[in-house]
Amino acid sequence: MSVLRIIFRILFNKYLVTTVAFVVWMVFFDSNSLLTRNKLQEKLDRLNVEKQFYIQEIRKDSTLTQQLLSDSSQLEKYAREHYLMKKNGEDLFLVIDTTADQHR
Repeated sequence: MSVLRIIFRILFNKYLVTTVAFVVWMVFFDSNSLLTRNKLQEKLDRLNVEKQFYIQEIRKDSTLTQQLLSDSSQLEKYAREHYLMKKNGEDLFLVIDTTADQHR
């Protein structure tokens, strides 16, 4: 009987109960809980990857812009390929590859 009494005293010690309640509160219910911090860290990691992608795209576009501003033949080629522009008196024929769509 005395062993049960000792276990009961240890389990219901006010300091132990307070510490356990504090830890449970901090892990699950607090606004800065470990679960919330984990979700925020995952989101931060995704945003950093996205940031690196956009930095690469900005560098690539900056290089393209410099090429287009410095060379008029590059500008004409880009306009013809991407915006389907043509010169006066010139006919434009569009060839669309449909074989890639059949293999899907």
